[in-house]
Amino acid sequence: ILSGLVGSEMCIRDRLETVQPLPYPLPNGSFGFFTELHAIPMTWLVINPNTSVDVTDRLVARIRRVAHGNIELRAETARFGAPYIASESSYAVAGHAVLDAWQNQGRIHESLAVDPYEDGLVPAGTPLKGILVGCFGDPGCAALQEISGIPVAGLAEASFEESCVFGHFVVVTGGVLWKPMLKKLAASLGYGKRLLDVHVLDQTGDELAAHPLQASDRLRQACVEAIAATGADAVILGGAGLTGLADAWSSSLRVPVIDSVDAGVRMLAQRIVRFEAEGGVPSPLAPHPKLLAWPEGRSHA
Repeated sequence: ILSGLVGSEMCIRDRLETVQPLPYPLPNGSFGFFTELHAIPMTWLVINPNTSVDVTDRLVARIRRVAHGNIELRAETARFGAPYIASESSYAVAGHAVLDAWQNQGRIHESLAVDPYEDGLVPAGTPLKGILVGCFGDPGCAALQEISGIPVAGLAEASFEESCVFGHFVVVTGGVLWKPMLKKLAASLGYGKRLLDVHVLDQTGDELAAHPLQASDRLRQACVEAIAATGADAVILGGAGLTGLADAWSSSLRVPVIDSVDAGVRMLAQRIVRFEAEGGVPSPLAPHPKLLAWPEGRSHA
């Protein structure tokens, strides 16, 4: 059971269900994040800050696989911004798009002329236990935590924290502009001294994901080279578009390979359990309209 819980831990234990054991061995003496992870049956909101519905579908499919079916999902795709975030400018817009997705959850898809729940997603209005922001860069996470009042997790912070249990780590991802961005993010979150390097491929995550077999081979080679060059104790495969691409070979490397989406699922589950143990309650159904309201007479459709 997750360590660090006090007070109401035992009553929570009575209704926990297994999410997924970790795919790599634990360092001796490591607890907390790497204990066998559990989760209370719950509904999550998954926000894709990219405008690509394909990335949303990939996120949902991966989360369902990691969660083993005991977590219900509601998913929202950014209404505006970049198809795949790969620069400071698109990252800045994505932070706004994340808050817009929270504000407009359940209404975003009206302009898409599709049924967002035809694939088994739960409808808007369902009380939420937590929010996963599906971008390896965590745009808008702090602001979303502030206005939502429930646990929020981003892929980058989750991966950094998970990697630190093993020691120093290296990131492998797509898109050359991500290198300075991720170094800055790691430093701001307190992981700068543990991050040895960011190894980037020229192609962005969505470009790599468009050709998964070739991308998987390239990513494996990049991970091998990054580990050899840095002596890292763990390697993060960062990016929503890259999730699952290491499944065929991750166990063959000499250090753990951490899929950023998997790490995000584990972090959010842990935060929700702690939130419940401390007496947290589900979010109100309505967002906070005044925080994100546009000037009267203007719209941003």
